[in-house]
Amino acid sequence: MMNRISAPARHLHSSPTTTAKRIARPLLFYQQLSPAAHRRYATQQSRKAVTPFNDDGRVPWTHLSMGEKTGRAAQQTFNFGMVIVGLVLTGGVGYVLYQEVFSPDSKTAYFNRAVDRIKKDPRCLEVLGDAKKITAYGEETFNKWRRARPIASTLTKDGQGNEHLMIHFNVQGPKGGGVVQMHLIRRNGREDFEYKYFFVDVRGHPRIYLENADASLAAKKGDQKGFKMFGIKWT
Repeated sequence: MMNRISAPARHLHSSPTTTAKRIARPLLFYQQLSPAAHRRYATQQSRKAVTPFNDDGRVPWTHLSMGEKTGRAAQQTFNFGMVIVGLVLTGGVGYVLYQEVFSPDSKTAYFNRAVDRIKKDPRCLEVLGDAKKITAYGEETFNKWRRARPIASTLTKDGQGNEHLMIHFNVQGPKGGGVVQMHLIRRNGREDFEYKYFFVDVRGHPRIYLENADASLAAKKGDQKGFKMFGIKWT
């Protein structure tokens, strides 16, 4: 009877030499890194991953991985875009404010000048009352606060390129109230508006003209029909 010779058992575990090599590889890689790379590698291992949503800029750019750099670049691009949008909106608001309020040709500027002229005109004071108690306001609205009532105005351009600015508002004094109508024209090629008419209507009183270009033109034409000699006007 033949004796069976058992084959030598295979070792299931790695030899000490193989295990040492596996441990030495990452150590060797780490030792070959530069001091700056050492710090970067250690930082990446000890911190949370940087994303566009949690990046606060504390981690230096050189310590970021490629994916983290892409995320930071996307975040900064978005922030820069928002800054540009904010500047554009701010510029637009500033332009509108200048055109509507601060410009010498704005409706607000003409409104303020008109109110000042009404408060200084003796004819207006006679029918409205004390200048210090005269108030001016825009169109009637559901808001009873007069300062919230907008000034009604329209700006149009005719076929000759002339601009027409129409403004009307209300005035109220101790003796009564009225409506103010203004029509200004900026002729093509000119910089300033000129009055066509500016008058105040108060119920129960004749219309008060502070500007009337048509009447002034008619008066000039009437003066041109005659001439003066020896202090006498001849027609």
